[in-house]
Amino acid sequence: MTGQAAVIDGKYEIVREVSREGHVTLSEVRAGEGVTRQVAWFDVTSPAARQGFHAYRAALRAVAPAGLTDVVARPGAYYAVWQPVTGTPLSEVAAQPVKHEETVQAVSALAAALAEHGYALPDADVVVEGRDVRVAYLRPAPPERTPEEVARLNAQALAALSGGRVRRQRRREPGAWLSFVPGLLLLGGAVYLGTQAARVYLNPPVREVAAVTGKPGQDAARSLTRAGFRVEYALGDAQGVPIGAVIRQDPAAGTNLPVGRLVTLTVNNPPSVPVPRLEELTVDQARTALRDGALALGKVIRADGTLTKTPQGRVIAQVPEAGATLERGQSVQLMVSTGVRGKETWLGNLTGLPYAAALQQVRVAGLVVTRVIQQPSDAPENTVLDQTPANYVRVPVGSPVVLTVATARASAPSQPTESLPLPPPPVPETPEPELGVPSEGDGGAPAVTPPAQTPTPETLTPETPAAGSTTPAPPPESLPEAPAAPEQLPAAPPADDAAAPPEAPPRTVNFRYEFPADLPAGNYTISVRDADGERELYGATDSSQFAGALAEGDEQVRGDAVFIIRRDGQEYATVTP
Repeated sequence: MTGQAAVIDGKYEIVREVSREGHVTLSEVRAGEGVTRQVAWFDVTSPAARQGFHAYRAALRAVAPAGLTDVVARPGAYYAVWQPVTGTPLSEVAAQPVKHEETVQAVSALAAALAEHGYALPDADVVVEGRDVRVAYLRPAPPERTPEEVARLNAQALAALSGGRVRRQRRREPGAWLSFVPGLLLLGGAVYLGTQAARVYLNPPVREVAAVTGKPGQDAARSLTRAGFRVEYALGDAQGVPIGAVIRQDPAAGTNLPVGRLVTLTVNNPPSVPVPRLEELTVDQARTALRDGALALGKVIRADGTLTKTPQGRVIAQVPEAGATLERGQSVQLMVSTGVRGKETWLGNLTGLPYAAALQQVRVAGLVVTRVIQQPSDAPENTVLDQTPANYVRVPVGSPVVLTVATARASAPSQPTESLPLPPPPVPETPEPELGVPSEGDGGAPAVTPPAQTPTPETLTPETPAAGSTTPAPPPESLPEAPAAPEQLPAAPPADDAAAPPEAPPRTVNFRYEFPADLPAGNYTISVRDADGERELYGATDSSQFAGALAEGDEQVRGDAVFIIRRDGQEYATVTP
């Protein structure tokens, strides 16, 4: 309830605010049919405040107030409803010179009942109707109040009531003269009890402190107070212990302690923890996330995931929602999809699209790419050439899709290889006449021409004749053979067969890999590496599509092959067929 609220819990209309004490607001309200009531609203924002309200409710049950009409205790609504009670206020009764004995005894019994729950007479609005004592309203007691302070407040209230003369009820019965005998016995008992009380006060008994570790705080306090000890609470934090249970006691169990001494109980009150986001996770992944956050998995509800397009086994919603805070150890409820039922979808024409754009359209349509076939083509690399199912064919949501994408085609060199260099043609040398040898014109013997040496390629150099001069033609028998044309040159001798191993023939292998259900988040790719190099079979796909799925298919490879699964570019797993 806020200060601006006009209605409490949807049924009590606020007329005015009567008082405000601490975290309790008392308001005058109008209930059904115009009846006027008062509502004490408790602003419960912590475990300590909630525990205080439950102690207040226990006190109400003990004294059964006549003015109480209803007590509500549920998350977000803690309040008590009071109605008017007629009678004379206790303060006016105490001011009267003569009181009735029954009234004094009833007030004393009320004080004792309140003291058992940490309350005193000043906390209650008490009225007297005839000789009947009624509680019209009970105010919450301060949490730090001690039993000694309760006893002091009750003593003051009862002392004011005991002032003046108390009228005892007279009973006229035969043998009334013998009534002095019980009086004497009562007097003797009072003297004896007083003596014992003085002895106990001056020399209190010693008792052993019971072991209460692990018990609920209220049960532990009740056990110790019955043994005569005073109890005080302290807050602590421990794992594996229920909230509100005792995790430590001081003094320790087994200690001998005089009655009336203080025992401090440390109860488990861990800090709140945030609820993680569990949507789109599997139940096992959600359980792991909750366990890491010190929370527990609660009730799991199965629901149809058609409206939200949530795959089977994935979380649709959670209660409480992500970001809310809970006490450590509390549970979170989940709604899990049973799958997308009775819904069909279709794909547009993906031919000509880049693989990444086609993959996005497949995901939007609610389908899953399970295989990618690479085909040499003149189209740009990674361009979609074909698809299965065909475009605009209706298929169930979640059906597999096979895409055929283009890879670079092997081609011949763009420029032809140049011809082999040829040696230049040989040029014969002109011999010079030797000195002293007569020429033919002189009538001597004919000149002897020395045999020409066979030229070698290293000694042959092309000569350029001078302008206007004519190079004498060699004799026919000395002309060299014309060099062969390039097309007439013999082919290069084949390389030795042992120098190049034979090319491995293509073969078909089966790829099979089952992804774990708790697959780490990220983008996954599947590639194959063989004698032709490495090529990608499945493009980048979110882990939610692969988690718990079975990837299987036949692939044509050459030589030794290995399939590589990468997560965000890093190698995650390898499969050797």
